[in-house]
Amino acid sequence: MTAEYPVGKLNKVRQLRVKGRYDRDSVHRILDAGLVAQVAFVEDGIPVVVPMIYGRDGETLYLHGARKARVIRIVEGSEKICLNVTLLDGIVLARSAFNSSMNYRSVTVFGTPRLVEGSTEKLRAMKVISEHLMPGRWDELRVPHESEVKMTGVIAVTIDAASAKVSAGMPVDEPDDYAIPVWAGVLPLTSQLQCLQDDDRLLPDVTASVTVRTLQNRIL
Repeated sequence: MTAEYPVGKLNKVRQLRVKGRYDRDSVHRILDAGLVAQVAFVEDGIPVVVPMIYGRDGETLYLHGARKARVIRIVEGSEKICLNVTLLDGIVLARSAFNSSMNYRSVTVFGTPRLVEGSTEKLRAMKVISEHLMPGRWDELRVPHESEVKMTGVIAVTIDAASAKVSAGMPVDEPDDYAIPVWAGVLPLTSQLQCLQDDDRLLPDVTASVTVRTLQNRIL
């Protein structure tokens, strides 16, 4: 396997090409940092975008939904899908509206979807998704009931092509604009998990595990 995804018509970054990245490490790091993927497909000739939680196992992404959900049925029947994960890092305030922008990390994936049918693979995929959202939590919970596994829909997406796009740094203004007496810079934006909130029906003396407490205040 090569260190970079082959660049083709689908995944070639055309706007601001200098920000484009095709190495698997950059793509995987952004996917692993995100929590929700915007999944795009075509239904009856109409484009549709649906947010879905996911998890990554090598070059396979697992998308989670209810087994009878419309999106699972449609994605199952699609030959190809596209999904995007974007992490916002700040607002770039330039000396003109035209040059103002955002700092971000973004990945677009093109892949081949298939419905995960077997209970063994589906259970493993469910664990991958759970560990992506709540690392270490799976082993603390009861084993899923067979009915729960059947009710869960999982789509496996093989990454056929992908590209990342990363924008960072201060604004780049027109040469003449640097003489304008207007403040310019970056307003950072951080996505961060907060402090735990106890369920009202916790059993007496039950406290959060080290695994769960570790998730508090994590920056995404």
